Amino acid sequence: MAETGLIHPDDIVKDEGKRDFIFLAAGAAGAVGAASIVWPLLAQMGKAADTLALASIEIDISKIAEGEQLRVLWRGAPVFVRHRTAAEIAEAESVDMGALPDPATDASRLIPGPDGALKPQYLVQVGVCTHFGCVPVGEAGDYDGWYCPCHGSHYDTSGRIRKGPAPRNLDIPPYEYLSDTVIKVG
Repeated sequence: MAETGLIHPDDIVKDEGKRDFIFLAAGAAGAVGAASIVWPLLAQMGKAADTLALASIEIDISKIAEGEQLRVLWRGAPVFVRHRTAAEIAEAESVDMGALPDPATDASRLIPGPDGALKPQYLVQVGVCTHFGCVPVGEAGDYDGWYCPCHGSHYDTSGRIRKGPAPRNLDIPPYEYLSDTVIKVG
């Protein structure tokens, strides 16, 4: 009998393994292609390196003399780190809570050191008036703490509002002691 050019179904060799390999290879190539497109899009949504650098700062507090204050920038805002004298600490601890517009004890405004004990000699706070965002002047005002010359807010030696239009105490930034002499703000 002469060949008709038709393929009989019994003559077809079935190779399912080859087909599975092609499907897997095509799927893997598609996944790699999709990932190469999505990855840069997601990566560019992250914070820039300069922003991450400002997210936290380390401050050596051993260089601040007693009675002095260090001013540093953190996230574009001033941070005051004051090494308070024994008289300033005693004055802050002796205040009647009923006389404060925003009551807070001096101890509640402090963070424990590495040994778990409070270090009342070091006060860390954001140096921005809570009224309209001015920067208060240190060692000034009626309570020898901070005075905001913009609208006349007076803060005591613990950064608590005592007189003036400010609605609350100076803010305490998130910070921790890395050692007895170094703190990390942020």
